[in-house]
Amino acid sequence: MPKQNIAVTTDCVIFLNEGEGFKVLLVQRNSDPYRGKWALPGGFLEEEETLEAGAKRELQEETGLKIKNLRQLRAFGKPGRDPRGRTISIPFFGEVTSEEKVKGADDAADAQWFYLKELPDLAFDHAEILQEARNKYFSVKE
Repeated sequence: MPKQNIAVTTDCVIFLNEGEGFKVLLVQRNSDPYRGKWALPGGFLEEEETLEAGAKRELQEETGLKIKNLRQLRAFGKPGRDPRGRTISIPFFGEVTSEEKVKGADDAADAQWFYLKELPDLAFDHAEILQEARNKYFSVKE
């Protein structure tokens, strides 16, 4: 089998229905690429962890938020999606029922809840991931 230089990441799309509208949890990147831009919480999968465990770990490390139930969305692996090299992301989505207090930590400078109708520009292909997660989440809720 040929050796491949491909990284695997997990991302989390966490929704909150606040009554006035839906929110999503984002982190502000503290390092390049896209330093200062907003993104979904996530990061590189560790060698011995499952995809879901990696997603939960990254969410907690970057925001302080612990969540029990996540659903896998699908793989995102378009070449060039990450300027650091070939990277495949396996995003997960879930929800919280109240606006949990979050704080940027690890490689996140900040963490905040944003209304879906007032999103900043997102790093990487996270706008595409978020849109697919929205479609899936709202189809599950109906």
